[in-house]
Amino acid sequence: MFQTLKNYFGYASFRPLQQDIIQNILAKKDTLVLMPTGGGKSICYQLPALLMEGTAIVVSPLISLMKDQVESLQANGIAARALNSSNNETENINLRRECLQGKIKLLYISPERLLIETNFLLRDIQISLFAIDEAHCISQWGHDFRPEYTQLKVLRNQFPEVPIVALTATADKITRKDIVQQLDLKDPKIFISSFDRPNLSLEVKRGYQQKDKTRTILEFIEKHKNECGIIYCMSRSKTESVAAMLMKQGIRATVYHAGLSSEMRDKAQNDFINDRVQVVCATIAFGMGIDKSNVRWIIHYNLPKSIESFYQEIGRAGRDGMESDTLLFYSLGDLVMLSKFATESNQQEINLEKLHRMQQYAESDICRRRILLNYFGETMDHDCGNCDVCRNPPERFDGTIIVQKALSAIARTGQQIGTRMLIDILKGSANQEVIDKGYDKLKTYAAGRDIPARDWQDYLLQMLNLGYFEIAYNENNHLKITESGQKVLFGKEPAMLVVIKREEFVPTKEKRKKKAKEEVLFPTPVTFGNENKDLFEELRTLRKKLADQQAIPAYIVLSDKTLHLIATQQPTTIEAFGNINGIGEYKKEKYGKEFIELIKKVLKE
Repeated sequence: MFQTLKNYFGYASFRPLQQDIIQNILAKKDTLVLMPTGGGKSICYQLPALLMEGTAIVVSPLISLMKDQVESLQANGIAARALNSSNNETENINLRRECLQGKIKLLYISPERLLIETNFLLRDIQISLFAIDEAHCISQWGHDFRPEYTQLKVLRNQFPEVPIVALTATADKITRKDIVQQLDLKDPKIFISSFDRPNLSLEVKRGYQQKDKTRTILEFIEKHKNECGIIYCMSRSKTESVAAMLMKQGIRATVYHAGLSSEMRDKAQNDFINDRVQVVCATIAFGMGIDKSNVRWIIHYNLPKSIESFYQEIGRAGRDGMESDTLLFYSLGDLVMLSKFATESNQQEINLEKLHRMQQYAESDICRRRILLNYFGETMDHDCGNCDVCRNPPERFDGTIIVQKALSAIARTGQQIGTRMLIDILKGSANQEVIDKGYDKLKTYAAGRDIPARDWQDYLLQMLNLGYFEIAYNENNHLKITESGQKVLFGKEPAMLVVIKREEFVPTKEKRKKKAKEEVLFPTPVTFGNENKDLFEELRTLRKKLADQQAIPAYIVLSDKTLHLIATQQPTTIEAFGNINGIGEYKKEKYGKEFIELIKKVLKE
């Protein structure tokens, strides 16, 4: 296993959970993998595919995603192909022949095509495993539901002995349960990696008008010279106006949205992947097929519709583990528009609840990373130090009694109420529903009448964000006390809440100018000790030349992180070059000579 990891992928050790996941798959057991974007999900099925007999079938929702994965595997000397509508008939005939001869280790295929091929190609070849990538697409509770994914249960019926691996970067508890049911996974082992991406800084700007957004974006990009990023916008027209504004300022930008022809979308994506443009202004249609490891920043021009969408979109930055920045603009206008979309959707209640949680993230005075992690069911017992709230901490007080009153009321109703009813009970409201249900007889009835209702709203939001209770949106949004909440309720741990301050966040022009000067917006990027900066630039030029010769993106030749390591360690033999993290046997043989010659030349100069 370790030999294969080093030879093909260039790594000397596994990331957390990868080894356990691979061993589970090699034992032919069904597996569900939750790992953040950039956490190393792909190796979890690619490596066992190399070690097992037969061909691994990888189900993937987008042609661009398949293309990217296949190019990366081929660049590592692995026999991988994609079967999809972009192939011509000759390509498909050759591909089928190679499959039947057992020459292909990984075959990428769309869910629609898979359903056709279950009665043809798949019947005639030896299959090592099925990997369902972006598995959250199968669940109606997921943020990216695709109906064609729901028919994948056929795999269990037709290939009962073949292990199924479902992989996703974004799935809350309810979505996870749904994935297991929909795919009919047999006693699956569920691996949940930490959702924490400490290399991403998190920042929210509230109440900014268009003028202020423009100024902030230009300052932001100025601090990220020569580093590429994505600006997500709510509407197609906004992507075009923001791109036009950037180009007017001499910034290489392009546009990507569903209203463009597929040729124009492909061109935009290829220009970005191949570093011909610095910025893509895009709707959420962009990104799932992007495995570009050196995206250094993400801006959300508007509020996203859910935490899952937001988490997946910011996850496209810093996939190589290096410091990257994220910035979210949030205004009331966004909220009104998104509420309208959610109300008009087929799943009004769920979508409104998800939007509400996104709003809470944007308005919070609590460490933003803790909120994100709590949403995915992960508790962090300390603040992150790498978000705007941590950098400008609010004033806190011991709010244990307030939290205990609220949790006690939730517990005494059998955890069968939502936030509105909870506040009614705490305030001692005598409305009909409270009396009909007998909640006026509870010990905690009117226990919080000394606190104004809108302050209760704020405290409950803080409690939710601190992970003391969660909202079950598949049970009429009822509140459920978590393990952390139990500890506070029974006096085992204190609860620190933020002092509520009511002034509105709309600084004047003068205040804003002063604030812009004072505020340290961007953390210092990671440095690599004695890195030779001139050498790094030369290495980048050589990488670009090699990539252009093969018509593949530069990061597929070598990642930015690997280039930084080369510029730091400055190897002068092929052997030393091959020992650098991220360089396997295939890349050592293929590129070693040219890189070593360049390093020697630069060091001599």
